[in-house]
Amino acid sequence: MNRRVTDAGPFDRYERNGFDEMFAEDGRPRLHYDALYNRLATLSAEDMESRHHMADLVMRRQGITFTVYGRGEGLEQIIPFDPIPRLISSEEWETLERGLEQRVRALNAFVHDVYHDRLILKDRVVPAELVVGASGYQRECVGLRVPRDIYIHISGIDLIRDESGRFLVLEDNARTPSGVSYVLNNRHVMKQVFPFLFQQYNVRPIDDYPANLLATLRAIDPSGRDDPTVAVMTPGVYNSAYFEHSFLARQMGVELVEGRDLFFDGGFVYMRTTRGPRRVDVLYRRVDDRSLDPLAFDRNSVLGVPGLYGALRAGNLGLANALGTGVCDDKAIYPFVPEFVRYYLREEPILANVETFRLTEPSQRQHVLANLEKLVVKAVDGSGGYGMLIGPNSTKAQRDEFARKIEADPRRFIAQPTISLSQHPTFVDGRLEGRHIDLRPFVLFGDQVRVLPGGLTRVALPKGSLVVNSSQGGGTKDTWVLRGEPPESIKGPAELQGDER
Repeated sequence: MNRRVTDAGPFDRYERNGFDEMFAEDGRPRLHYDALYNRLATLSAEDMESRHHMADLVMRRQGITFTVYGRGEGLEQIIPFDPIPRLISSEEWETLERGLEQRVRALNAFVHDVYHDRLILKDRVVPAELVVGASGYQRECVGLRVPRDIYIHISGIDLIRDESGRFLVLEDNARTPSGVSYVLNNRHVMKQVFPFLFQQYNVRPIDDYPANLLATLRAIDPSGRDDPTVAVMTPGVYNSAYFEHSFLARQMGVELVEGRDLFFDGGFVYMRTTRGPRRVDVLYRRVDDRSLDPLAFDRNSVLGVPGLYGALRAGNLGLANALGTGVCDDKAIYPFVPEFVRYYLREEPILANVETFRLTEPSQRQHVLANLEKLVVKAVDGSGGYGMLIGPNSTKAQRDEFARKIEADPRRFIAQPTISLSQHPTFVDGRLEGRHIDLRPFVLFGDQVRVLPGGLTRVALPKGSLVVNSSQGGGTKDTWVLRGEPPESIKGPAELQGDER
């Protein structure tokens, strides 16, 4: 239900719809948003537009881009950035942080188990056919040991809020999750565009992520050397996330390599340098499993390194993330993750899943087919907002098409209720309007578990849209995790002196 909140400044005609991050049900700003609201309410539309334009210029000058595929040839774009930060209170973040660590530990235990003892399959907690039938399951990983028994070194866990404000896990990304470069650059842009907003808000820093990522990668070095050689492996400049690959390599101070820069010899992987071959101890790979080694997987791959799999089997290479982690990215596996927490950790899940219908179950499949107009149907190996049906926004022809697909191969799909994501004030056409958002926190798992404070807040920029993916017209926001009590007020530009402006 839409509800007018305020007529103050750029909030003119702002309407609250469902759970609003800034405004409570009575229309007043939530406590930790109060200072931000008061400051924004004093800004003119011209000032807001100027700062929005400044943010775009900074992004453009720094080359912060992504590539859209699926509409003809790839098109490189500046990712849309909204300058109104999303705030998370310290108390709420503490719960999220514990829940994320718990979930990643359980997912890691699951991946290790399915490639070794398979106890969870023997105990029939999850159907074996779902696991071995997952597109991310790699039979070549059965019995393959990995350093520290850690498979999921970098993960992005997608969270949403329901209409009650409760955080729910929407999706697990444990193979090659992307987006953290935007998190770091969004903070950099915000400090240039809205420096005065940081004056009294005590925001947890995020600029130590590259150092923490490097520490995580070094922790899985199988050589035991004091200064292991780490490199980032990219598919190349035409990959949609190439900006991120090059950015992270630069921030960590390590080499960015492609498959053609590497070779296998004597059980080890080396990279070609101007000073001759140099052994690589750890690869942060952003190349899919089947493309990593044409001798072991897809023989047509030109992205991988012939023999790389042999280095893994010999225990001479640390790979992040490990081969086979995509098994828990499969959306048909997702409904069982709370059971993984109970089974492996003997704990109750801190973070709940979105209710999910398993279409391999006849009764659940019939329910979904009878209610397609109310549900969201997703391909189990889909990503980027593609290959799904949003029932309330669909046509009968689209629903009929999905019904045929489900009947033909129910293993390929899951269904979920249509959840109206929480909304956040977003600068649109000269004023602030509510737009739906989600959150992707990033979790590192090496010598310890580290959760990046905040994460990537993605915004569905078209009005009413629930699809936040950048490939579908979505944008991003800076995400602030606050420390301590919220501030009482915040200084504006007129109150700042000298270089602070």
